[in-house]
Amino acid sequence: MSSTTTATSASSTTASGTSASGKTVVRVVWTLRILLALFFALASALPKLLALPAATTVFDAIGVGHWFMYLTGLVELAGAVGLLVRRLAGPAAAALIVFLVFAFVTQLTAMHGENAGTPFLFMVPLAVIAWNRRAETAALLGRRR
Repeated sequence: MSSTTTATSASSTTASGTSASGKTVVRVVWTLRILLALFFALASALPKLLALPAATTVFDAIGVGHWFMYLTGLVELAGAVGLLVRRLAGPAAAALIVFLVFAFVTQLTAMHGENAGTPFLFMVPLAVIAWNRRAETAALLGRRR
């Protein structure tokens, strides 16, 4: 009987350890989602949507016009909102990664490499979010595992 009790207590310890680990992952991913949403909405999209001089200078240097600045701001704002919606967090993170790849290419070509590494700083936590939410993304796309 003691072997049964030992096995039961060992399995419950393992289950609670997994549960605590799972809760930590959920908290970390939620924190990343909130912080990145705040960044994309307030620090990145808002200056573009308000046509602040720092944003207009960059888009003038790129040579695409202000319409593209507003479009970029809207895409960033949509991504920020998507990060906060549970079902959309994975696709939003993946879309923002693609968006940042284009930002990297633009930095290399139009801005002569100035701040070209910055998009990669944001791609890593976005990849963590996309990976964590992959099951919901698959379900949203109609592909159940």
